[in-house]
Amino acid sequence: MARLSTHVLDLVSGKPAANLVIELYQGQKLIQRTQTNSDGRTDEPLLSGDSIPTGHFKIIFQAGDYLKAQGYPLSDPPFLDRIPIDFAIADAKGHYHVPLLLSPHGYSTYRGS
Repeated sequence: MARLSTHVLDLVSGKPAANLVIELYQGQKLIQRTQTNSDGRTDEPLLSGDSIPTGHFKIIFQAGDYLKAQGYPLSDPPFLDRIPIDFAIADAKGHYHVPLLLSPHGYSTYRGS
Protein backbone atom coordinates (compact mmCIF):
# COMPACT_ATOMS: atom_id res chain seq x y z
CA MET A 1 0.00 0.00 0.00
CA ALA A 2 1.30 3.46 -0.90
CA ARG A 3 1.22 6.15 1.75
CA LEU A 4 2.44 9.45 3.12
CA SER A 5 2.88 9.67 6.88
CA THR A 6 4.45 11.96 9.46
CA HIS A 7 5.62 11.91 13.07
CA VAL A 8 6.54 14.84 15.32
CA LEU A 9 8.95 14.55 18.25
CA ASP A 10 9.42 17.31 20.84
CA LEU A 11 13.18 17.47 21.44
CA VAL A 12 12.81 19.50 24.66
CA SER A 13 10.58 16.99 26.44
CA GLY A 14 11.96 13.97 24.61
CA LYS A 15 8.38 12.86 23.90
CA PRO A 16 6.02 12.72 20.94
CA ALA A 17 4.35 16.06 20.15
CA ALA A 18 0.63 15.51 20.74
CA ASN A 19 -2.12 17.80 19.42
CA LEU A 20 0.07 19.57 16.86
CA VAL A 21 -2.01 20.73 13.88
CA ILE A 22 -0.78 19.67 10.44
CA GLU A 23 -1.93 20.84 7.01
CA LEU A 24 -1.14 19.01 3.77
CA TYR A 25 -1.19 20.92 0.48
CA GLN A 26 -0.71 19.86 -3.11
CA GLY A 27 0.20 23.07 -4.88
CA GLN A 28 -2.09 25.73 -3.37
CA LYS A 29 -4.88 23.23 -2.61
CA LEU A 30 -5.43 22.14 0.98
CA ILE A 31 -5.75 18.34 0.90
CA GLN A 32 -6.08 17.65 4.61
CA ARG A 33 -5.97 19.32 8.03
CA THR A 34 -5.42 17.03 11.00
CA GLN A 35 -3.47 16.84 14.24
CA THR A 36 -1.08 14.47 15.94
CA ASN A 37 -2.22 11.95 18.51
CA SER A 38 -0.54 11.04 21.81
CA ASP A 39 2.19 9.20 19.86
CA GLY A 40 3.00 12.29 17.76
CA ARG A 41 1.51 10.65 14.66
CA THR A 42 -1.71 11.21 12.77
CA ASP A 43 -4.41 8.58 13.32
CA GLU A 44 -4.45 7.84 9.58
CA PRO A 45 -1.75 8.39 6.94
CA LEU A 46 -1.92 11.79 5.25
CA LEU A 47 -2.33 9.93 1.94
CA SER A 48 -2.87 6.22 1.35
CA GLY A 49 -4.19 3.73 -1.17
CA ASP A 50 -3.07 1.40 -3.93
CA SER A 51 -1.38 4.49 -5.32
CA ILE A 52 -1.02 8.10 -4.15
CA PRO A 53 -0.77 11.29 -6.22
CA THR A 54 2.66 12.31 -7.44
CA GLY A 55 3.96 15.85 -7.64
CA HIS A 56 4.88 18.66 -5.29
CA PHE A 57 3.46 18.81 -1.77
CA LYS A 58 3.84 20.89 1.36
CA ILE A 59 3.21 19.95 4.97
CA ILE A 60 2.74 22.91 7.29
CA PHE A 61 3.33 22.12 10.95
CA GLN A 62 1.60 24.63 13.27
CA ALA A 63 4.54 24.59 15.68
CA GLY A 64 3.94 27.95 17.38
CA ASP A 65 0.57 26.96 18.81
CA TYR A 66 1.99 23.64 20.00
CA LEU A 67 5.06 25.24 21.62
CA LYS A 68 2.90 27.87 23.38
CA ALA A 69 0.60 25.13 24.71
CA GLN A 70 3.65 23.38 26.22
CA GLY A 71 4.50 26.50 28.21
CA TYR A 72 7.95 26.95 26.66
CA PRO A 73 9.32 30.49 27.00
CA LEU A 74 8.89 32.03 23.54
CA SER A 75 9.40 35.43 22.00
CA ASP A 76 6.36 37.31 20.67
CA PRO A 77 6.02 36.48 17.87
CA PRO A 78 7.69 33.07 18.35
CA PHE A 79 10.86 32.35 16.37
CA LEU A 80 9.18 29.26 14.87
CA ASP A 81 5.48 29.44 14.15
CA ARG A 82 4.41 27.71 10.95
CA ILE A 83 7.01 25.26 9.61
CA PRO A 84 6.52 24.44 5.91
CA ILE A 85 8.23 21.37 4.49
CA ASP A 86 8.18 21.28 0.67
CA PHE A 87 8.81 17.90 -0.91
CA ALA A 88 7.88 15.82 -3.93
CA ILE A 89 6.37 12.38 -4.40
CA ALA A 90 7.76 10.64 -7.48
CA ASP A 91 6.63 7.04 -6.87
CA ALA A 92 2.84 6.62 -6.74
CA LYS A 93 3.33 3.19 -5.13
CA GLY A 94 5.91 4.31 -2.57
CA HIS A 95 5.93 4.96 1.16
CA TYR A 96 6.93 8.49 2.07
CA HIS A 97 7.47 9.44 5.71
CA VAL A 98 8.20 13.08 6.64
CA PRO A 99 9.06 13.32 10.35
CA LEU A 100 9.71 16.56 12.23
CA LEU A 101 12.11 16.87 15.17
CA LEU A 102 11.05 20.08 16.93
CA SER A 103 12.33 22.53 19.54
CA PRO A 104 11.44 26.22 20.12
CA HIS A 105 14.50 27.40 18.18
CA GLY A 106 15.15 24.74 15.59
CA TYR A 107 13.88 21.73 13.71
CA SER A 108 15.02 18.94 11.45
CA THR A 109 13.34 16.68 8.96
CA TYR A 110 14.34 13.87 6.61
CA ARG A 111 12.76 11.20 4.45
CA GLY A 112 12.06 8.46 6.95
CA SER A 113 11.03 4.88 6.43
